[in-house]
Amino acid sequence: MTAVTSVPGDPPVASRRTPFRLLAPVRRFARLLLTSVTVLFLASVITFALGALSKNNPAAVVLGETATPQDIARLNHQFGLDRPLVVRYVDWVRAALHGDLGQSWFTTVPVARSVQLAFPVDLSIALYALVLALVLGFGAGVAAAARPGGVADRIVTVVCSVLATMPPFVIGIALIVLLAVKARLFPAGGYSPYAIDLVHWLRYATLPALALALEVAANIARQLRTSLVTAQGENYAIGARMRGYSRGRVLFGHVLRNAVAPTLAVVTNALPLIMGGAVMTEKLFNLPGVAQLALQSAQRGDVPVVLGTLLVTSAVVLLGTLALGALQILLDPAARRGTASGGRR
Repeated sequence: MTAVTSVPGDPPVASRRTPFRLLAPVRRFARLLLTSVTVLFLASVITFALGALSKNNPAAVVLGETATPQDIARLNHQFGLDRPLVVRYVDWVRAALHGDLGQSWFTTVPVARSVQLAFPVDLSIALYALVLALVLGFGAGVAAAARPGGVADRIVTVVCSVLATMPPFVIGIALIVLLAVKARLFPAGGYSPYAIDLVHWLRYATLPALALALEVAANIARQLRTSLVTAQGENYAIGARMRGYSRGRVLFGHVLRNAVAPTLAVVTNALPLIMGGAVMTEKLFNLPGVAQLALQSAQRGDVPVVLGTLLVTSAVVLLGTLALGALQILLDPAARRGTASGGRR
């Protein structure tokens, strides 16, 4: 290894390393941002194209069987369906950037208003599910890693292996049978807005949130347990124990912070899973959310509502993914030490 020598007039070695220490996280975040924007763009293009290329004529469906060709042509012109596809897409994107998602073809209600009424249901339950997944997953992962091979480790491993193979709607049915029908602890379905009564909202939201959270919590626990057990075998952890630090102090004071970054990758990948599982969960628990709004609109061919719900849901998921990805980059030990992408010079 070549020694670094200082030349009079040169900046200190630490200051020369600083740009390289900052460059790697910035590049990773830029790639993450570019990927998120690309995914959002492709999702909007594909959905818009599928809606436009559908064989169903929305004007004919809205007007009914008694509509004349002239009436259908007039309504197609009103909907803008007689213009080129690319022009319609560009106009839709331009309006969406200003908060205008168009109007429903069937109810004439602004799409933004419909999404505004339905989306808080999904968002509140998804956030509740994410909190439950983090609490349960981190608690189980730490408990399993505290005594590798012990009773708690074996129980967590078996339970997580079972939960990781069960989709949310199966877990939801089991929760309804056990906690709503048998134990009568929670209602089996329905919804109460959190702005009106937080306690009632918790009673109605707990079962659907658990149905979404348990699979994610199992994946978090397994990843965290693996990361913690691996990190406890590293030199810094062994050295801390040799200096007389307790097992708990080594686990929580040294090992845990280095094992969080890989676990955040599991949480990041779970965001689409939570939002995607909302479709079945809403149907199962009779929730008036955006997934039901999109499903009903798709069944009758209401393309503006489908596009609006897709755009808002995708944007929220990607923003959450971007935020967690940025946090993962900041917590990455390699990024903190500046060892990636030229951190050593």
